[in-house]
Amino acid sequence: MPSVGLGVYQTPPDETVAAVEAALEIGYRHIDTAAAYANEREVGEGLRRSGVPRKDVFVETKVWVSDYGFDTTLHAFEKSAKKLGMDQIDLLILHQAQPNTFDKTIQAYKALERLLADGAVRSIGVSNFNPVRLEALMNATDVVPAVNQIELHPYNTRPDLQAANKAHGILTQAWSPIGGIRHYRGDTTTPLTDPTIQAIADGYGKTTAQVMIRWHIQQGRSAIPKSVRRDRIAENFNVFDFELTADELARIDGLHIGDTMDPDQIDFDSFGLTIPEA
Repeated sequence: MPSVGLGVYQTPPDETVAAVEAALEIGYRHIDTAAAYANEREVGEGLRRSGVPRKDVFVETKVWVSDYGFDTTLHAFEKSAKKLGMDQIDLLILHQAQPNTFDKTIQAYKALERLLADGAVRSIGVSNFNPVRLEALMNATDVVPAVNQIELHPYNTRPDLQAANKAHGILTQAWSPIGGIRHYRGDTTTPLTDPTIQAIADGYGKTTAQVMIRWHIQQGRSAIPKSVRRDRIAENFNVFDFELTADELARIDGLHIGDTMDPDQIDFDSFGLTIPEA
């Protein structure tokens, strides 16, 4: 899986095709979407329009909680595959741990294991699982998740969860890797304007976003920044021509403030979101 991918969270369907096409033209070979984003169909269309061979692009998507359960998760794969226009998905993950019905979460993951064994997916994983949920999942299933996709940026470095992922050989994948989620939640302090990151960026002639993505890469994480603007999509990918020092990495690590959300305390069924048929 390429270390940097394009995320399409909250990207309107009518803008997704162009964003994906632009990303692939720029050089991205990794796209992250989800059934709950309602833009899987457009991700597939963007890939086809780009002319990049399907085999060269790593595509991941997520099963929403309304489709948890063994048979319903198998069907969730079918819905996503049809919308994407793909016979095989590179990475299929559970979007959340559903604390109120964790038995259905376990059954959903067992369905992912079946899909993996059948070759319908190349790898499986989870998203927003805390260490306790990871342990509970692995005690009840056979395949260690390849990925745990979590909120992670300089203001929320999730050290305990990163350590738990590492202990189990699970790759940490950062959603909101440059801290944009703080803006969505109404917080005016974001890593994008942090003076420490800005000073490091100035030293390399880079942007703060580029420095943060480089920080993720050098610490062994996958990062999936999102944008619909071609210039920003290109900027976020232009991170392979410089290297941060150990001191700079440590200074960025030191900006941690704390968690902004505990997914394990949310009843996602209360969202009332259901995933339509393909």
